[in-house]
Amino acid sequence: MDPVFDRALRDGVTALWADVSNAGGAVGFVPPVTEEDIRPELAGHLVAMAEGRTRPVVGRDGDGSVAATAFLTRNTHRLMRHWIGVYTVMVHPRHQGKGYGRELMAAVAGAARSVEGIDAVRLTCRGGTGADRFYASCGYKEVGRVPGAIRVAEDDYRDDIIMWLPLFR
Repeated sequence: MDPVFDRALRDGVTALWADVSNAGGAVGFVPPVTEEDIRPELAGHLVAMAEGRTRPVVGRDGDGSVAATAFLTRNTHRLMRHWIGVYTVMVHPRHQGKGYGRELMAAVAGAARSVEGIDAVRLTCRGGTGADRFYASCGYKEVGRVPGAIRVAEDDYRDDIIMWLPLFR
């Protein structure tokens, strides 16, 4: 949680994001993408981190390479400050199926529990990827779905699935 976001980490997250996107991961892009395509999106996360609105969770593999990330963002709406959102959840394709995702989501829940006043975690995922089944296996419950809200191609619309993890109930 909250590693120093130096150039090496920034470059590692950028490369991870591009690799995940190009492997078909549902993290805001449709392949093919380059690291140059990713940089403006990461810059938005960096601004939010500098403003104290977003906190990164980063996992590394045995070689020290960035293997997984998630970004926790405080909700600023006065009636919704009791939950935190998690965005840009990624595990490098070479590490998928090895438990990295479960470790990442456990770290996300632990980090959220450490924030005073946070009762739950909310995330969204793209339908048709199986991500909703993965998050459900981590304790999240589907609480909403917007059919066809995500357009990944001219004739390919996916549901936007809202998932919720209560932390203390």
